[in-house]
Amino acid sequence: MPLTRGRIVGYDDERLAFGFTMLDGGETVDCQISDAAMDELAGVRGSPSTARQGQFLEYRDAIEKIASRLFDDVRPVKGAVVRIFTKHIPARRSTATGS
Repeated sequence: MPLTRGRIVGYDDERLAFGFTMLDGGETVDCQISDAAMDELAGVRGSPSTARQGQFLEYRDAIEKIASRLFDDVRPVKGAVVRIFTKHIPARRSTATGS
């Protein structure tokens, strides 16, 4: 069962990640996406921390789909954080080469 939208936690300067929650039925699942993963999703590099909330809101649907897929694939132990890194971001297809 896919996770459903929770709340925005905000940017964590120590972890260089943006936090949010998702819901698994009535249970809250803590999630984070790294700066690098968010930049990869947006197709940019080195976004300032002040831009992270706007970036999260712009790509929220995609980020939450990735978090839900990771949760379903791994089924972490209760209380574990679902963490999204660049390796979890789908590769962009190049249209310039026709592939």
